[in-house]
Amino acid sequence: MKVKITGSVRLVCRRKDGSLKWDTGFMKNVITNTGFAALAGLAGDADAQTAFTYLAVGTDDTAAAAAQSALVAEITDTGLERAAATVTRETTTQTNDTLQLVKEWTATGSKTVEEVGVFNDASAGIMLGRKVTGSKAVAVDDKLTGTYQIKFA
Repeated sequence: MKVKITGSVRLVCRRKDGSLKWDTGFMKNVITNTGFAALAGLAGDADAQTAFTYLAVGTDDTAAAAAQSALVAEITDTGLERAAATVTRETTTQTNDTLQLVKEWTATGSKTVEEVGVFNDASAGIMLGRKVTGSKAVAVDDKLTGTYQIKFA
């Protein structure tokens, strides 16, 4: 039996009044080489791996590649800093076959989001996956919600 691991991410931005500003829909991402290695370590409880529980956004549109180990220009201010997500297992095809991370940020400044990634540490660590989102403007008081799904099938 083959096991396939696929990732997808969705960003939704809402204005202060709750109205929809934009929605990327779910987009397939790139799982990184170090991400695959960490998942193998987690499955076998080898090498003291840490679970992936953090989401981050950035401002660079360099194409995603499996060899990348970090966002190219991670945002570290304006309320859009890397943060712990709410982590659940969801059912896509088989019971609990999808890891889901959800985080809502409230912007305290304006940024153009171009990339999103999932990590296993609050400030460094291993990047499991990355996706370039296209230029997405976020303004003061906007709420940005990231939903990252990793499906094991």
